[in-house]
Amino acid sequence: MIDSPPTLCYHPGMTQQITISHSPDSDDAFMFYALTQGKIPSDGVEIVHDLRDIETLNRFAMEGKTQVSALSLHAFAYVSETYALLDSGGSIGYHYGPVLVSNRPLELDDVKGKRVAVPGRYTSAALFLRLWCPDIACVYVPFDQVFEAIASGQVDAGIIIHEGQLTYAQEGFVKILDLGEWWFDNTGLPLPLGGNVIRRDLGMALMKKIARLQRQSIQYALDHRQEALDFAMGYARGLARQDANRFVGMYVNERTVAYGDDDRKAIALMLQMAYDAGIIPQLPKLEFITDE
Repeated sequence: MIDSPPTLCYHPGMTQQITISHSPDSDDAFMFYALTQGKIPSDGVEIVHDLRDIETLNRFAMEGKTQVSALSLHAFAYVSETYALLDSGGSIGYHYGPVLVSNRPLELDDVKGKRVAVPGRYTSAALFLRLWCPDIACVYVPFDQVFEAIASGQVDAGIIIHEGQLTYAQEGFVKILDLGEWWFDNTGLPLPLGGNVIRRDLGMALMKKIARLQRQSIQYALDHRQEALDFAMGYARGLARQDANRFVGMYVNERTVAYGDDDRKAIALMLQMAYDAGIIPQLPKLEFITDE
């Protein structure tokens, strides 16, 4: 178990406690709003919400520390024997994704061989960047320090995730490449970035129960968008409401309720290409836990 996790909410009177670990971002806050605020019946499960940045979540899962967790799909290659993917909760980019930016105009060829700030070794952004250009020199920094690393001259460019995908121009940076556009142009598929995983030792009955609660939480937020967005604004890192609404819509939508066939195909292709390129050590077993 994680020591002293920061807790958003307890639901008293429940008999089974489960910790759900996820990022303190507006999209995850939106997704888990109903569970956090007791908007749906929790069916005898006491939910504790543990907030960590995505690379910390990746590393904790590699150590088996988390029960239910948001995870980069890149990192799933390292934990598939311990965790299964929940069928809901996927973060999928359709024609969009992490953005490669610099503080000056650069051609794509200008970036090859250069130092690029990357928000975590096991993020999916890191995987797709290496698929696009294997000879980039990755400099791993926290996601919220990428702009600073570029501005200081520590790196020539950087990969932006989270809300920075919408604000990089306001911060004075220019786009070199959108990895979601590049991926779609080359595969015709959406860009699989993150998912939610559940530890297999919880047992199938509980895994299915959590799968149902998570799906219901996402659907509730989509059906009650304005109240869920009100809650998510507390995690929007200063975004204007219209921008937060746009960002949430990018990564919490009908694809998040359940993976579609093209989403599953994209995940399998991503992992196969990463394995063939030597980015991941093995092909993970893909198993999607549903509530059926």
